[in-house]
Amino acid sequence: MNTTESRLQIIGAPFSTYVRVCRIVAEEKGIAYDLVPVRPHSAAVDAIHPFGRIPVMRHGDLELYESRAIVGYLEAAFAGPRMIPADPVAAARVEQWVSLVNTTLDQILVRRYVLAYMMPPEGGPDRDKIAAVLPQVEKALGLIAAAVAENGHLVGDGFTYADANVVPILDYVARTPEGGAIIEASGALKAAMAGWAARPSVAATRP
Repeated sequence: MNTTESRLQIIGAPFSTYVRVCRIVAEEKGIAYDLVPVRPHSAAVDAIHPFGRIPVMRHGDLELYESRAIVGYLEAAFAGPRMIPADPVAAARVEQWVSLVNTTLDQILVRRYVLAYMMPPEGGPDRDKIAAVLPQVEKALGLIAAAVAENGHLVGDGFTYADANVVPILDYVARTPEGGAIIEASGALKAAMAGWAARPSVAATRP
């Protein structure tokens, strides 16, 4: 498989949280890449992902889909700061956070909460759906706030894949009335988000 002298492509819409995760990791590691801004189920995406979802990636002859696989490749194939620590315990904690976000927190915070504001079925916010999920939103944000309280990061004392994986979600949550109020009231989470927002990788990928 030939990937030498080929420029990496991250393919997907800039507003996608998981496209942004891959871009943040690439930016943090100093990887030169091109963003190919296309939507799910476009021809470029369908050619790589069997269900037309984003992000997908191309690097020479290599094509990958799913953000975890893409980030794993970026971490293993390129130099630059480690996004997954070498220490096995810290690495496991990063993977634990990534799995929790991908399987559970994304569903609560984005699919059930943020999208009730951004993509309501009949034009206005889906108030019933929002009210039903708010207790879980509060629990999810409280869990993140507790984790970042010590030093502003989810794992250890530096920016890792765990942080990169939650930044895009929290950026959207912060734009909602209830989510924004919860974040504002949490000194630890507000401070951590301010620290993340100041990173060039986060600023450069903000949709």
